[in-house]
Amino acid sequence: MLNQKLTWFKLTRAGLISIILGSMIEAFTVVNIHIPSQITEGGILGLALLSYKTFGINPSILSPIMDVICIIIGINIFGKAFLRKTLLASILFAVFYKIFSLMGPILPNLYSYPLLAAIVGGIGIGLGCGLVVSQGGATGGDDALALVVSNKTKMNISYAYLLMDVIVLVMSLTYIPFTRLIYSLITTTVSSVLVGQFEINPSSPVEKTNLSI
Repeated sequence: MLNQKLTWFKLTRAGLISIILGSMIEAFTVVNIHIPSQITEGGILGLALLSYKTFGINPSILSPIMDVICIIIGINIFGKAFLRKTLLASILFAVFYKIFSLMGPILPNLYSYPLLAAIVGGIGIGLGCGLVVSQGGATGGDDALALVVSNKTKMNISYAYLLMDVIVLVMSLTYIPFTRLIYSLITTTVSSVLVGQFEINPSSPVEKTNLSI
């Protein structure tokens, strides 16, 4: 039964473990580091928060819509296997996020140590994201869009992540103090560099395209 499911997802046992661990690490980092230290997000969530501050659009509505749009774009390029893996990773992330939220933060609150929070948070997000995208999946629209940008421009995946996050974070200066935003730029840089250490191999109609780092 498990082998049939793995075949459907186009995953090995090691690949499944990577997606499970990656989703868990990302959820743990968000709950234990990013939320308590109030490190601002870039990417889709950051854009949704910016839209809320600027136009009053509810992030709970806009963020899923933008995620879906980015994932649909990814499906058109990487195929159905990408969709299956992304759904798996997204569901796992949501489950782990719910579990860790109910448990509450178990790490010391690093709000008073923003530099440490930025570095540790960047490592957690970068490691978790890298484990998922290395199997050709995504935990959200950010990952899907970065994979698309990397594929179409031949840009290193690290630069694709960093470029999108930096654009959103710079725009967020309209409502976030620069002194606080700088730590978000640090965590984004750390996570982007770490993701770039993974070999990206999306299984899709474009398998012939080299996305290796």
